[in-house]
Amino acid sequence: MKARIIPVALPLLFMLHNGYSANAASDYPIAGTTPWQRPVGAPVIEWVKRDQAWYEISLTGVLHPYPRSLYFLENQGYWYTPFILPGMPPPYDLRGWHQ
Repeated sequence: MKARIIPVALPLLFMLHNGYSANAASDYPIAGTTPWQRPVGAPVIEWVKRDQAWYEISLTGVLHPYPRSLYFLENQGYWYTPFILPGMPPPYDLRGWHQ
């Protein structure tokens, strides 16, 4: 009985997924066709809020005076960076994120 369900279910799931993907993709601008040009209507980040709490989290485990190599945080936007997130647990946790 189980062998009959899988051959029927897989094509059905494939058709549902492709139909949903096509409809969902048409609602948003496609950025990959002209990577040198921002799509019309695409959201733009105008400023980044870096308050004291953000700096405390970003500099967890780093002692004063901060090394010059960390000044990149002044220009850090909202893009992903692994530097300000907890990494591996001890003994690899050099900054003490997992205490």
